[in-house]
Amino acid sequence: MVAAAERMAGHEIRARCRTADFTQQTSGLAPGYVQCNIVILPADDAAHFESFCTLNPKPCPLLAVSNRPGDVSLPKLGVDIDIRTDVPQYRVWHEGVLTGQRHDIVELWQDDWVAFALGCSFSFEEALIAAGIEIRNISEGVNVPMYRTNIDCKSAGPFGGKMVVSMRPMPAADAIEAIQICSGYPSVHGAPIHLGDPHAIGIADLAQPDFGEPVTLRANDVPLFWACGVTPQVALESARLPIAVTHEPGHMLVTDLKNAELAS
Repeated sequence: MVAAAERMAGHEIRARCRTADFTQQTSGLAPGYVQCNIVILPADDAAHFESFCTLNPKPCPLLAVSNRPGDVSLPKLGVDIDIRTDVPQYRVWHEGVLTGQRHDIVELWQDDWVAFALGCSFSFEEALIAAGIEIRNISEGVNVPMYRTNIDCKSAGPFGGKMVVSMRPMPAADAIEAIQICSGYPSVHGAPIHLGDPHAIGIADLAQPDFGEPVTLRANDVPLFWACGVTPQVALESARLPIAVTHEPGHMLVTDLKNAELAS
């Protein structure tokens, strides 16, 4: 199934998601297509969350928002998107606590919900690979490792908390080129926010990610850390909304936009 998905377009991945037999993480799939982190919450909280994204553009680069509460489409990202079914796996939150994972949220959907789509680092991975830089999580076939940090986000209403980062190790020469390349993709997290010592940003052990899976670190590797779109899930913990929905980390909405369209 993975090999077939690697060759699919965005709309084909979404169609597979609707069949209940596609729940895998999406790193490395549908090459060329923009993938998005998803946050869905009640309209009463939408303005504060949008402000949170505006104040924290590195971890929360906003690409699209529902046109109106209850609208399940995101036409800016694809003509046939149904946000209730088109993510491989969802997380459901009650009072800031993760209470379950679901394949779809059709039965949960409410008429006042607003969906937010945020840029994802999977988009710049393609540019790095094209430059000959190994992306360790892709070469090892795992979800990218993600970590909670000690870096404070700027608060908006009930939303706040610490930033989450994704980590990709590589040789120093590749790290310099990766920074240059990713600087051209500000709408999908841009350049790394840190490189080198993980303890400096509050990460105790790279072998124990908070989300995703660990990858191999070689003797000549430098770890690079990018602001990550899982950050809103930490913000939801502190906001303690009655209910909210997100994507399962690494299980993104694959859109019809092309990564090349996001390069500045």
